[in-house]
Amino acid sequence: MEAAAPEEFLVLPWPGGGSDPGPGGGVLLTCGAAVGVTLICVVVLRKWIAGGVCRCSVRLDGKTVLVTGANTGIGKETCRDLAGRGARVVMACRDLSRAVRAADEIRQSTGNGNVVVRHLDLASVYSVSQFAKDFLDSEDRLDILVNNAGVMMCPRWITEDGFETQIAVNHLGHFLLTNLLLPLLKSTTLSRVINVSSIAHRGGQINFDDLFFSRRPYSALESYRQSKLANVLFTRELARRLRGSGVSAFCLHPGVIRTELGRHVEGWFPLLGALLRLPALLLMKTPWEGSQTTVFCAVMPGLEELSGRYFSDCAETEAAPEGQDDEAARRLWEESARLVGLKDTC
Repeated sequence: MEAAAPEEFLVLPWPGGGSDPGPGGGVLLTCGAAVGVTLICVVVLRKWIAGGVCRCSVRLDGKTVLVTGANTGIGKETCRDLAGRGARVVMACRDLSRAVRAADEIRQSTGNGNVVVRHLDLASVYSVSQFAKDFLDSEDRLDILVNNAGVMMCPRWITEDGFETQIAVNHLGHFLLTNLLLPLLKSTTLSRVINVSSIAHRGGQINFDDLFFSRRPYSALESYRQSKLANVLFTRELARRLRGSGVSAFCLHPGVIRTELGRHVEGWFPLLGALLRLPALLLMKTPWEGSQTTVFCAVMPGLEELSGRYFSDCAETEAAPEGQDDEAARRLWEESARLVGLKDTC
């Protein structure tokens, strides 16, 4: 008897031809692979640009936080996070109508009704002094001061006190505010001062002979770098002077963020701004992502030993060499105190 022949299988061709996908199918496969690789690269790039995230879950119930420039951008997101942790949040803003709307939104999104708005114009020594007086009269503690407000690369505007606007708002206003609130910061256990600086401090220079560009051609970029370097040097000197007082000071680079801060740059180059708007969605941090290092410096336990240091992406990093100049930091402190009329400093 003959053995049964093995069962055979009938292989049918793919609809439209044989097993070879042909030139068209190969192109489709290649394009699909390219799209897939591109999407993966985009996701990886976005994750890298987003940077560090503050994963600390510390609550702030019973604590008071003051944030300047809090009605938009990373200031608003900082307020939202800290309010969500139960803190009493004071939003210090120049534009009260926008601040009121932002505060309402934060109250609704966090369920924390203890969010208040107060007027503060950092370009005015009088406004800063009045704000500090009212704050000291009405508040019994200050756990966290976030000096967040700022202007970036604006035209050469002069404040009512005769100061160039970028150094006035970004540094001198916050310098005065911090010093005036120090009694309350010192009386509050383990309080913190957080200065929002920028990587732009690299390459910056404090021109003590011409801080306001009165004798040299005005450069919006040089002025901005000078003001951001001032933030780093102020933090360094403040930490040195407050050593042992229970008050810590930190400065940080929040990242390159999609906020209104760059509106002056877009005003100069509107076509460039329009062209960059789409890439900015990919290459810039969102305000929430940009607020994470501020929040980290505000709530992370055990940072007191790092007072005076510079942070980026929720981690300590090294400031530029010009930001580690102790002599420049001391000189800037003394000059700043003279300019704002502050006689008693820490």
